[in-house]
Amino acid sequence: MEKSIKRLGMADAAAGNTRRPFAKAVRAGDFVYVSGQVPTVDGEVSGGGIVEQAEQVVKNIIAVLDSVDCGLEHVIKVNVWLDDPRDFTSFNSVFERYFSDHPPARSTVQSSLMIDAKIEMDVIAFKPE
Repeated sequence: MEKSIKRLGMADAAAGNTRRPFAKAVRAGDFVYVSGQVPTVDGEVSGGGIVEQAEQVVKNIIAVLDSVDCGLEHVIKVNVWLDDPRDFTSFNSVFERYFSDHPPARSTVQSSLMIDAKIEMDVIAFKPE
C-alpha cells in the first residue's frame, strides 16, 4: 500500500494569515514534519524572555500537531535553535514540562534568528495513519 504525502496550509493565524512559501507541516506516511516555529502571535514575535517565548513556540507546535491529529506524545525528534546559548537552562525548564513523560531525541544549537525571536523549534512526529 502506497503512503500519501499531505501538506498542511501555507498560511495560519500565527503568521497573521500571511502566506508563506512552505507548508506548516507535511505528513509523509506515518511521519509528520512540522516546519520551524518561532514565538509568533498574529504574525508578530511575542515579547518576553526565553521562558515566555519557548512557551509560545510549544503552543504553536501543539496547534500544528493538533491539526493533523497528533500530540506532543507523538514527537520523536526536536531541533532547537537558540539565539543566546545562555538561555539553554531556562529553555530546558520549559522543554521538560512538556516532554518529560515522552522525551524525544533532540538537538540544540545557537543561531542568529529573526529580530526579537529568541528561539525556533521544529519537530518530527510519528503516528501511524
